[in-house]
This record gives sequence, structure tokens and C-alpha cells, in this order.
Amino acid sequence: MIGRVAACHRFVHDILATDGSIYGMTTGFGPLVSFAGRAELSDQAENTLNHLSTGHGPDLDPAVVRAALLTRLWSLTQGRSGVSVPVVDALATMLRTDFAPAVPRLGSVGASGDLVPLAHAVQALRGNGFAYVGGVRTPADAALRAAGLAPLELDGRDALGLVNGTSLTAAAAGLAVASVARSLVVAQLLSALMADLLGCAPTYLSERLITAFGHDAASSVARRMRHLLAGSTPSSTRGLQEPYSIRCVPQLLGAVAGAVDHVTAVVDADLNGVSDNPLFFPEHGEVVHGGNFFGQPVAFAADLLTTAAVQMGNLAERQLDLMVDPHRNGGLPPMLATVPGEQHGVQGVQIAATATVDMRRNATPASMQSLPTNLHNQDVVPFGTQTALNALDQSRSLRWLHGALAVALRQAVHVGVRRPTSQACAAVLDRLVNVVPAIDPDRPLQTDVARAAELLDRMADEQALVP
Repeated sequence: MIGRVAACHRFVHDILATDGSIYGMTTGFGPLVSFAGRAELSDQAENTLNHLSTGHGPDLDPAVVRAALLTRLWSLTQGRSGVSVPVVDALATMLRTDFAPAVPRLGSVGASGDLVPLAHAVQALRGNGFAYVGGVRTPADAALRAAGLAPLELDGRDALGLVNGTSLTAAAAGLAVASVARSLVVAQLLSALMADLLGCAPTYLSERLITAFGHDAASSVARRMRHLLAGSTPSSTRGLQEPYSIRCVPQLLGAVAGAVDHVTAVVDADLNGVSDNPLFFPEHGEVVHGGNFFGQPVAFAADLLTTAAVQMGNLAERQLDLMVDPHRNGGLPPMLATVPGEQHGVQGVQIAATATVDMRRNATPASMQSLPTNLHNQDVVPFGTQTALNALDQSRSLRWLHGALAVALRQAVHVGVRRPTSQACAAVLDRLVNVVPAIDPDRPLQTDVARAAELLDRMADEQALVP
């Protein structure tokens, strides 16, 4: 890979030596492409970064920024971007430390790459702005010294090569789809545990029934849930048909599974593609100017992922509502309180869960909210960065909702619901009991929900290894 990077960099400088024109090296940027750039390459690097260091808003999660820089590194190593070998080495060295640039959230339209956020990241690597090291936000030059890193040195192509791709969009979408895929497994675990606790007959998971539905992903979900409920004994006290939050789980989660598979394929392609402009093909003697930086594929996919995450959030909140309602939970005390009135069980958790499904308001697609900018050079944009970061936000809300539901299911056993009758569901409950004490008396539950969510992450990772 380093050989490809070096060969491409030599090719770029060979073109410059013959007075060839290369966008962003010999020219201005965007609609100013018809004007000459700065004469010195080091000045052109300043020209690139300074006019783009204009982001605002809260800092992105440092883990997201590091993921974006890892994605950028992988793209640059394909040997199509023309950057120098020291830049690639410097990114790899930085990722071996806990250094993370402080990058403001707002500024990218997901076209011409994630220009503004990546410019802030590169500025921090040069010692400008702010960065995190050891989890502490500090001036970037001090953070570099603390991490044992030297300030990054750039020429003109290095600067544009570092900012001119959709690496933040792809990285955020990758983190989001990984989280939602984990939550999909969690939703199956919790839905099975809830059905077992309530004594539901598993007929809604019938293989013949779901096969007739015609959707393979729903069949896969039902098969996993039949495995989880193997050996369970219906209570015979439930009605003929369960509420949709139980009965329609395989259909709902099957649709989510299909969406996750599609999004995963799109994000994988983006993470492994090259989204720069221009691209260099030394073996063909070509410099090709185009629009690979246009993040529309991930924008569409991330909006779909947000829709799937929000509907799983709706399901979790409705399942929680069912569990706290004495008219539908088999006669358990309201709010699963040990002594209703003196105690309030998961009442506060439910209120917070209802507030959390405000995630529905954030499900409006951004991928077609195009707004021209940049003197109409960017006359149509995908807003891919916004879609990917929004999907990541919703995945985190969904994870919290599952933690809240898990706390309620654990509390239900404490206030009188039967223990699970399937071996797999009993094992899930026992692990929850180990990390979440019974709510008796009332206590702040923020930490309990967080612990439950962390445990569910681990169980989902384990389940993902099971055929």
C-alpha cells in the first residue's frame, strides 16, 4: 500500500513539473477553480484549510472523529489521492495514541466531502485549535505534546487529500449501523424474555405462519426467537391474540433486519471506496476530475437506518408501557412498584422513555433536503453527514430504551411475574439480576439503565456468534 501511495505522489509532482493543471493544487477551490491558486504548495495547504475552518456547534464524540480519521487513512492508502507517505504514516501514528481532534458538529453538507469537519481535524493535527487526549479537551499543540506526536506538515495536495472525502459520513454511518445491528439482536432477546415472563403462547412465531408471510428476514427473526423460547410453557391465562408489540415482533424486526443488511452493504462499499477529487491513475497516466465525494448513497442508507431505529424504539417503549400497566401485564402492580404509592417502581423510567421516543421527530429524511451553496458550484447536495450523524444519535437513544425495558423486565420478576420457563430466557434474566438490583425501595435508576444497556451489548455480541 505504501508503494502505491508513493507512486501516486510522484505522479502528481511529475504532472506539476510539466505545468499540468490539478484542481486544488494549481487552482482555487470550488467556484473559484478558474482562478490560480497560491504559488507555493505550503501556502496552498494553508489556503485549503484556513477557509474551511469555520465549523460550529458542539464537538463531535472523539470516538467518531477517530473513526473518521481511520476511514480517511484507509482511503488514502488506496494510492489514488496523491498524498505523501509521511501524511499516511502520521495518521497511523496518531491512531496508536488516544489523541482526538476537537471537531465541531456543524459545517458539512456531505458534498465535496466532509470539508469543514475534516479541516478542523487536520488543523488539530497541525497543532491548531483544540483536541482531546486522555479524554480532556485542551489546546491542540499541548495535546500533541502529551500524546508524543509531532505537528503534521503538509503540502498542497496533502491538505486537500485529507479533507476532500466523505470519511466522517461513512464512519458515522458505520458506527450507527453496527449499533443498530446490535440492538436488533437485543430486541429479539428482550421480546422473547417478555413473552416468556408473561406466559405468551409462541404461536405467533409459527414456522408455517412466518414462511407464508414471504419475507426471509422475518423468518430468520422468528427462528431465533423460537430458539430463545425453546422449552417455555404458556401460562394459559393470556388471550387468544397478543397485542402487536408481542404478536408482530417477527414482522417488525424482520423488516429492520432487511434494512440493516442493505445499509451495511452500502456503508461497506463507501468505507472501502475512494471519495476524493481528483483521482490519480499513474498506471494510465490519468488525472480524473469528478464527483466521488458526493455522499448520496450513504445519505439514503442512513435515513433508512434512522427509520428502522425509530420503529424499534417505538416497539421498546410500547413493550415497556405494556409491562407497567396492570390491565395488560397479568395483574402485576402498576408501574411495577412493590408498594404502589409508597414506591413508584419504574414510573420515572417510563416517563424518560416516552421523552426519548421524541427520536420520531428526528426521523424526517435529510437526504433529499438539497440546498444550493458555493455560488451554485454545489447546486445539489445530499446532506449525507447530517443523515449519518442523525442515525448515530438515534441508535444511541434506541440503546437507552432497551436498557430501560430490561430494567422493567427484571423488576417484573421482583413484584410477582413468573420466572422464565425457557433455559435461554432464564439465562438472560439471571444476568440482568446480577447487574440490576430489585427496585425496593425506590432509588435513582440512571446508572441501572446504563448498566443494563452495557450488559445487553455484551449479550448481543455473544448471540451474534450463534448460528
